[in-house]
Amino acid sequence: MVYGAIDLHMRSSQIRIIDDAGVVVRDQGVPTTRERLTQAFATHGPMRILLETGTESEWVAQTLEAVGHEVIVADPNYAPMYGELTRRIKTDRRDVAALAEANRRGWYRRAHRSSPVQRETKQILRSRRFLVQARSGAVSLLRSLLRQSGYRLGTGSCDTVPARVARLPVPTALADTLAPLCRQIAAFTSEIHAIDGRLQTRTASDAIIARLRSVPGVGLIVATTFRAFVDRSERFGHAGQVSAAIGLVPREDSSAERRHRGHITKAGPRELRSLLIQAAWVCWRHGGSGTLRAWADRVAARRGRRIAVVALARRLSRILFALWRDDTTFDGRILATA
Repeated sequence: MVYGAIDLHMRSSQIRIIDDAGVVVRDQGVPTTRERLTQAFATHGPMRILLETGTESEWVAQTLEAVGHEVIVADPNYAPMYGELTRRIKTDRRDVAALAEANRRGWYRRAHRSSPVQRETKQILRSRRFLVQARSGAVSLLRSLLRQSGYRLGTGSCDTVPARVARLPVPTALADTLAPLCRQIAAFTSEIHAIDGRLQTRTASDAIIARLRSVPGVGLIVATTFRAFVDRSERFGHAGQVSAAIGLVPREDSSAERRHRGHITKAGPRELRSLLIQAAWVCWRHGGSGTLRAWADRVAARRGRRIAVVALARRLSRILFALWRDDTTFDGRILATA
């Protein structure tokens, strides 16, 4: 049997093929295109090919799987995969050599590959996130320009910014300066609403999304983002693993009788972590579950509001997973201990 590896890059990638004894059969650079990658591995029959997860990894994996190869998309954070490679000297050829040897010896950890449906959902959510960030930037610039001239834009949603600016008695010159920003904000808002409508239609028949949205503070975007990240509940053995994967668990440096916990790890998807913290604020401020709010109040009394909100976000992540796993909805009369 022969084993393949790819050190994948956007324009050109390094490939390596070795046999059972580790003897190099092929070692070359190829353009990162479907045709050239397929040709590079075509002359040695079906094989197992290892590559690291990344932006390009999924389409490359699908391309090679379509012609009969077994493709392993590996977690690059798994240190044993690099064997004895000295990372102080890093080249593409050294990297691909380490990947090929890891493939031959089985020194790798598979990364999760999202299902096609959730992969598409992630793309939609990324587009929405870009539009939201662009709109926020435009609103911030608009507020700054107003403040420089002695005006203030009152509080309110981004949707109403153009209307609120129109009511301000600003000079004509300033109004002309702000007009393009207002048009952009209105256009961004329209596109964001269109994406929200698309997500609403897309998830209307998804029973998992409906169960997730039964939790106080969890709306369409939080539920959809969580659903896309987890993908399959079987990925995780228990709810605590989900919180850890999102980066909501504290760092720990403990030994013997000494135990020290620090700030959260912030591993995993930053967007989902941020959304869960926002959901925690909503859950705490606007009622929802009395039991969850009472629990957060007790934590806040001991540790402060900010720590309490992060702790509530961690608990929400566990509750969401438990609802999904157990095929149930949130019961506000019971303090969930997922």
